[in-house]
Amino acid sequence: MSADGVLSYHLSPLTCGVAKFNLALAERLGVPMLGIFDPAAAALSRPLLSLKLSELLPADRGRLEALIAARGPGGYRVFFHDYGDSALERRMAMEAERLYCGNSALAATLRPLRGDVEELWCPGTLLDPQPLLPTEISVFSFGMSHKVRVDHYVRLRRLLDATGCTSSLWLSTALHDNTTFDGAFLRVLEDLRGVFADRLYFLGFLSDRAIHHFLSSATWFAAFFDRGVRANNTSVHVAMSCGAPVITNLDAHSPAGFAHLESVLDIERTEALPTDACVRERLRTTGAALAQRYGWGPLVERLGAG
Repeated sequence: MSADGVLSYHLSPLTCGVAKFNLALAERLGVPMLGIFDPAAAALSRPLLSLKLSELLPADRGRLEALIAARGPGGYRVFFHDYGDSALERRMAMEAERLYCGNSALAATLRPLRGDVEELWCPGTLLDPQPLLPTEISVFSFGMSHKVRVDHYVRLRRLLDATGCTSSLWLSTALHDNTTFDGAFLRVLEDLRGVFADRLYFLGFLSDRAIHHFLSSATWFAAFFDRGVRANNTSVHVAMSCGAPVITNLDAHSPAGFAHLESVLDIERTEALPTDACVRERLRTTGAALAQRYGWGPLVERLGAG
């Protein structure tokens, strides 16, 4: 009889390979993936703890020790993705109903403790192995994950649909210190999937070279802010310097020179998305000039003056 749940320490498949494996495994077993400390996990009779104990915070090791003590010998199964021979790991290895590990080196280490350890493996874990299909209009967006404005993307989707052209949104993001994919951004990402469905391609973290590639390839760049774009919103300056026409939101404190239909499109004032290449070219040219105006040379000159 197989496990009736997969218990994971980390839960985000975007930031943890073991969590990504656990999610894929749970889906194929037809059982839930839960956090190891999720109260709902207590109802499981044969949970599989699929873990790297090296990832646990010290306080969480104590919580895990209490959890397995409460379950008692044989009350759980274990899949080790690494093994550090700590007292807790040895106890789990010996008391688990069944013990699995992910490679032969782990099996050789664990066999003196548990002769019936089962040597397994971890298959590839592409959860969304779909190609980026070409569309007539592509919009690239990147920035800090905690600043995504879903309402403006809803308006953007309506504008894209009104063109009658096929379209897609390419989304990349970065994480600010003390923020995590486990929280608000995952909900935002699901909201954006609700807006764009299979037209949304989440690209995760990108290198500067990859960002340049997508900026050079996309029809538009989009970035939306709480009140309006500011002179210290670096993503917009990057897009302009790479020659991407920008869709953003403006207010009274947006930088001088940022003007609707002259250097950018203001999402709140745009009634129809321009499809004329001449309009996009004007925005590119004006935007590139603004990128120079707000570039490193003038900044260093100002800071070095006096």
